[in-house]
Amino acid sequence: MNGLSKGIRKVEIALRWDPSPSGEPSTDLDLVAAPYPASDPHGDPAYVVHFDSRSPDGTITLNRDSKDGKGFGYDEVMTLELDRLDARYARVVVGVVVQQHRAPRTFSGVGSPGLRIREGYTVLAEDDFGGVPGATAATVAEFVRDDSGAWAFRPGVQGFEGDPAAFTRTMGAARRP
Repeated sequence: MNGLSKGIRKVEIALRWDPSPSGEPSTDLDLVAAPYPASDPHGDPAYVVHFDSRSPDGTITLNRDSKDGKGFGYDEVMTLELDRLDARYARVVVGVVVQQHRAPRTFSGVGSPGLRIREGYTVLAEDDFGGVPGATAATVAEFVRDDSGAWAFRPGVQGFEGDPAAFTRTMGAARRP
């Protein structure tokens, strides 16, 4: 970044997937985001935003939530207003969880999943979860604030193969290179 860059300011993370075939349990993917304090950027999150919550200050919002993938385009959309996030936060991690309603399911059992991360009209990353087929959840983005206060995007999808309920407790661990 040069001296004039303000870094990443406002980001949209969007998910899409096909509905389950008739007669099968519905497929539900959920976006989750967690900010981490500068005092412990790889420890416990300050809070977690997911399908039934929002950030206390309104800087992380779930704009669209789908429980079945039925819809046109992107089924679930989350907005992160990093430029408004309090200075005490140095890191935000975003993940995707495959809900385990009636039957165990991994990304390989989700029809045509897709992820798009963009700032304005600029696409920062796209993925189809093909690199983590056996995962029940995955981190999909990491945003880190530098010493000047500017946010940088670190792309990369990393799978999690345990109980999705435990994912939010571990998603902020240091990412593998």
